[in-house]
Amino acid sequence: MTGLGTWRENRRSAGGGARRALSGVTRRLLRARDGGMAALVAVALLPMTAAVGVAVDSSLAMITQSRLARALDAAALAAGRLPRGTAVESEARRWFDANFPPGFMGATLTGFGVTTDARGDFVTAQASLALPTVFLGVIDIDSIDLNRRTVVERINGGAEVALIMDNTGSMRSGGKIDAMKAAARGLVQDLYGENESLDDLWVSVVPYTATVNVGAHRQDWLRLNDPALSGESPFHPGAWKGCVMARGAGDDQTDTPPSAAPFESFLYPRADDNDWPEIDERNDAQNNGRGPNLGCGPAITSLTNHRDTVLAAIDEMLPWHRGGTTGNLGLAWGWRTISPRWRGLWGGPTPETMPLARGTPLMEKVAILLTDGQNQFYDWRDHDENDGRGPGGSDFTAYGRLHAFGYGSLNDARREVDRRLARICDEMKAEDIRIFTITFGTTPDSGTQALYRACASRPENYFHSPDNETLASAFGAIGRELTRPRIVE
Repeated sequence: MTGLGTWRENRRSAGGGARRALSGVTRRLLRARDGGMAALVAVALLPMTAAVGVAVDSSLAMITQSRLARALDAAALAAGRLPRGTAVESEARRWFDANFPPGFMGATLTGFGVTTDARGDFVTAQASLALPTVFLGVIDIDSIDLNRRTVVERINGGAEVALIMDNTGSMRSGGKIDAMKAAARGLVQDLYGENESLDDLWVSVVPYTATVNVGAHRQDWLRLNDPALSGESPFHPGAWKGCVMARGAGDDQTDTPPSAAPFESFLYPRADDNDWPEIDERNDAQNNGRGPNLGCGPAITSLTNHRDTVLAAIDEMLPWHRGGTTGNLGLAWGWRTISPRWRGLWGGPTPETMPLARGTPLMEKVAILLTDGQNQFYDWRDHDENDGRGPGGSDFTAYGRLHAFGYGSLNDARREVDRRLARICDEMKAEDIRIFTITFGTTPDSGTQALYRACASRPENYFHSPDNETLASAFGAIGRELTRPRIVE
């Protein structure tokens, strides 16, 4: 036996030896026949021994109690970081054992338990020990009972959170769209708990594809001469769904409001790869869909503090095919949903006073960006014309087609979109927006992973989730980051 084990054994041996020695001396003095002084000395030794015992064993008890307190606090905080509604005792016990090794100071754990209140807002951890004494056994006190109780409150720091989710067609494979929705729902449940609404927690949902849908009712954000506003709509026999083009002059990478830089409606033109006016814009049509809104996903849900509104927006998400992937535009629109420059513009569930100003006390701004692939101009080849190549080098996107974007190579265009994403990340971080990024599935290559890792506010805020299970873990970790437990008792 070495180390701590040897110390414990020596302590037990020394303590037992001390008690036996003092007891033996006392008994011999009491039996002595050569005078009354011996008996008096024996009697005097008893309180002296007790005093020494109290001092030594009290010191050992204080050391053990301090270690018990630290270990139980760590256990309770670990339990408080877990999502509401999950079992917490096993995780708390793991942290307790790591900080209070079995047999520390010879103590025996006689009780351990962790409970939560009905809403999951408070976690209570309790532990009790029996600590053997060194000297107090002389007066028949063989152990000291030690107890500790720690209560932790789960606090969601006030925040405006933008959930920016990939809704491109590749999310259809492998159950990825359902896994993403389940993980996002779990995050929302963790943040809101049993509360239907919270005064200081506001969430927006921003689905993106090769474009972003701002909502067809936001026509006042469009240019005055926009086709969607004309009497004879070029969308006929359909109607504008709400997706918009990327703005020029660098404003695709800014939070400039529409009053200073209005938008143009997204209209996928009639061409070899999109033969309409016969329209089929059903999600089930997938790559074979056709119409002016081809590839346009669900609309943004602007900031709301109602849990069920957020959950409904998550449930609405589906994989929409064609066009490609523009994570940069998704991120830019997520930024706009929490930018004070857009205060009073969103309407709907968002009050006129929001988004809040930067630096508002006890409120932070958070963006969570997920992709299952790489930024790209997609080129659907399943048509006969032009050897299967889309006119202009690709499908139609919020930037138009590949050649209109100014590139002849899909790879070169991807690198430019990646550069724009990186610039948006830097601008948002400069405004103290906390960014979490997630690459999901096996498609994101090393370049995409590096791009998203650099975009995150810290390396720990980046998650690569190669499968559905690790995606749930990533969202759980983000929830724990946004839920800060504190010891209240």
